[in-house]
Amino acid sequence: MGHSDKKDTSFNSFLDAEIVKKDNAEETMESSVTPPVEPSRGELERKSLLLPRLFKHQDLTKPPKSSSRINKEKLTNTINHINFINGYLWTHLKDPRYEEDIFVRACPQPCMGESITCQWSKENTTGFENYHFLNLLIDNGISAIVVPAKLLNVSRNCFTIHMPETGYVLGKRQVKRYTCHEVTSELSQSGFLARGDLLDFSPLSFRVKVTPDFGGSFHWLNQDEPLTLNLYRGQRIIFSGSCRFIHQTGNMSVKEIVVAPLVGQFNRFKGRKIRSPRMRLAPSSSISFEHPLSGKGVQRDIYDFSVTGFSVHERDDEAVLIPGMIISKLNINYSGAMTMPCTAQVLYRRKEKKGLFRCGLVILDMDVTNYGRLSNILGNMTDANVHVCDEIDMDALWKFFFETGFIYPGKYNLIERHRNDFKETYRKIYQDKPEIASHMTYQENGQIYGHVSMVKAYERSWMVHHLAARPVPGTRKHTGVPLLKQIIHYFEGFYRLPAFKMDYWICYYRPQTKFMDMFFGDFARHFRNPRGCSLDLFAYKNHPTASPQGQLPGGWLLREVETSDLFELERFYRNSSNGLLLDILRLGHEASGDESLEELYKRYGLTRKCKAYSLTYMHELKAVFIVNQSDLGLNLSELLNGIKIIITDSAFLPWDVLSSAVARLTEVYEVEKVPLLIYPHTYLEDRDISCEKQYIMFIMDMQYGKDFLDYMKGKLKAKIRFLIRFLIRRYLTK
Repeated sequence: MGHSDKKDTSFNSFLDAEIVKKDNAEETMESSVTPPVEPSRGELERKSLLLPRLFKHQDLTKPPKSSSRINKEKLTNTINHINFINGYLWTHLKDPRYEEDIFVRACPQPCMGESITCQWSKENTTGFENYHFLNLLIDNGISAIVVPAKLLNVSRNCFTIHMPETGYVLGKRQVKRYTCHEVTSELSQSGFLARGDLLDFSPLSFRVKVTPDFGGSFHWLNQDEPLTLNLYRGQRIIFSGSCRFIHQTGNMSVKEIVVAPLVGQFNRFKGRKIRSPRMRLAPSSSISFEHPLSGKGVQRDIYDFSVTGFSVHERDDEAVLIPGMIISKLNINYSGAMTMPCTAQVLYRRKEKKGLFRCGLVILDMDVTNYGRLSNILGNMTDANVHVCDEIDMDALWKFFFETGFIYPGKYNLIERHRNDFKETYRKIYQDKPEIASHMTYQENGQIYGHVSMVKAYERSWMVHHLAARPVPGTRKHTGVPLLKQIIHYFEGFYRLPAFKMDYWICYYRPQTKFMDMFFGDFARHFRNPRGCSLDLFAYKNHPTASPQGQLPGGWLLREVETSDLFELERFYRNSSNGLLLDILRLGHEASGDESLEELYKRYGLTRKCKAYSLTYMHELKAVFIVNQSDLGLNLSELLNGIKIIITDSAFLPWDVLSSAVARLTEVYEVEKVPLLIYPHTYLEDRDISCEKQYIMFIMDMQYGKDFLDYMKGKLKAKIRFLIRFLIRRYLTK
């Protein structure tokens, strides 16, 4: 009868569940499951493919009085649907020799309403012409429809029965069960390990067929203790969670075990003091995906949304979402016009009212482009002036840079000769929307009044390229606070997505820039842990690239950095700062095998290179040079297109030697001057050499991203309260 095929498992588990509806809801229903053991091939041959477990429940020809009825028209449509999907139903027969009830799989032919013709399953090797026909059973996963049979004719290949006026529904599960294919399972408990396949599932339980790992035994399985269930499709994990034992059948070699998840809700990430806002999308949106366990397509309407996740509703007769389940290819469909793929995980399943559940999902991963689209939709719903990774008028952006003083006369003097190159770089970043950059603007009528942008600066680090805001002319509208609010919401989902490869967050700013210091510096001082968030002060000086390359004095050597140099560099930096600068540079780290930063930039027609050199005297390290190269204007201060110098022995490094070493490294640049960032910042001052300005380098380890967000949300609330009080006082004074 084909019981060796996994397609049969849903019906067998249904028959072994209680036939009548239970009062004790979910637990009672699941605890009653007693599925049969799948027979071996030899057993199937000996038993002519009959089910090895015979049906011994009530006589199906006498339906309970409480059974609901189904009319002929619906029966006909149901049978035709089974035919359309190449499905099957079950024939309830009685063996005349042993007076036992058995079930045989059959494939219905198109039904016109008066009779039903079914072909015996090809897996049946024995004819059933002499068996007594009792009923047809249709299993829809949540209940069984019983169709009383009045046999018209039968042969070795097929049979025909008269179509009754009504059928009836035999019992009802609390939730529907689904058959699984190609899902492997691991069941473990304190050293016990069994492997096998997932047979079927519901949101309340799993049924697995497993064999103990080599050297193990089912005697080791303690049914009173929790178990851990891992489910895989190929090499990809789908589910992992603690479960409680429900039921088992089988022998000491192989068992079918039913387990129920212990946790109905869990937190994927650390809890936050202030949650990101949940919004109802308008127009409506939905999700669609192929279920990782059943392989069937699923679609659900989205109830509410945030940058980190969303929730949907499910009825109990269609429930397929299990807390802990990972969906690797889920599409967010917005208004039928935009699809945003992502990886998501089910966080919870809560009953809201009878027959209706609310399920929450968290976004585990999404590429830069689609995350920008999603953030733009959500940002526009809270403030129509906020635009995230959206189309931008480049003329309006350049005007904003000049009017806010970001491009001041001295800086413009440096870039004026290369302004066409600058424009082309910005066009690629803002209009081609590569995955190496992200931006947000605050606009009214095409004019920009707030702007923030980030670029991927190092292999696992992103850098704030620019952050500025100005009031809307002729109004009292402050753009800084709403822009900061949106930055925080955007950042909340951004840093956790693996596609962004964001282990660290960087920002350079001038010490006298109060707005930037309030945003970055205040948190670092509040956090008081340089291994989590550090501030390093650099001296800034432009160095001409046309300076002569003289020979270094005797004993001095400039070469590519070596492993022995890194040990001394780490000792110096740990004792002077103990910050995160060396962590982002990743000197000495081998390639990860992923696409390198240089290759990633090259894919978009851009340049990003980074190489390290050592300056030694008599084999003793004196300085390390980080030679950064990028397209002109990738950072308008050219901090990614210059040389960072870490001086490990300031007392014994003359300026003329350092300058001569720099001159030998500037030949890779095509500009007249290259910026130097020198650490420690006191080096130039100690030698009475002019320092043009200073920069603070803020670096944050994104393990502490939650702490930063909590701190900034609290500070933002205080800022909003201050503005409200200020405006009230001004109004009352007038």
